[in-house]
Amino acid sequence: MPRVKVQRKALTIDMTAMTDVSFLLLTFFILTATAKQPDPLDVKIPTSTYTIKVPDQDIALLTIGKGKVFFETTGQDIKIATLEKIGKQYQIVFSPEEKKRFSVIGSFGVPVQNLKAYIMMDGAKRTSSGLETGIPTDSANNQLADWVLHSRQAVAELHSSAMRVSIKGDAEEEYPSVKKIIDILQKQKINKFSLLTNAEALP
Repeated sequence: MPRVKVQRKALTIDMTAMTDVSFLLLTFFILTATAKQPDPLDVKIPTSTYTIKVPDQDIALLTIGKGKVFFETTGQDIKIATLEKIGKQYQIVFSPEEKKRFSVIGSFGVPVQNLKAYIMMDGAKRTSSGLETGIPTDSANNQLADWVLHSRQAVAELHSSAMRVSIKGDAEEEYPSVKKIIDILQKQKINKFSLLTNAEALP
């Protein structure tokens, strides 16, 4: 008796659903992603053969160059909490819109008194506004110490961890400027911090 031949059919897979999901995920990531802000202070950092990965959360970055100091901390919740503490200390009330805008600003270097005007500017105008004179570090008006202190408190309260500090200094910056920043950190008993450098090839 002859064997019955089973007719073979070509397999077809409907990719419509997978394509829809892919585009939905792509759209979601595009809309929720935050673009990296350009550094307002252009510094040329020194080179080093020592490499270590800098964490991307619970960290503050101090940028030093041209006699100016800029400050940045990571995490929108930390930025908002730090701004609220600064506002309370200097008796400045920040609106919800100002807090939201500040939470996506990267490194900044303006005195607290000019902060409200700086926050409400567009990114392009901030650089040319002339407000970025650096955060004051004088003994009579040491606003940098306040930013570091309040951001540490915000990290401890919200994330129950200790904030780490990194210093990004210009290779041509004078030593006294860097030492002043280190002294500010040491007064808050921050004796461990990272110095950001470019990778150098090993000999």
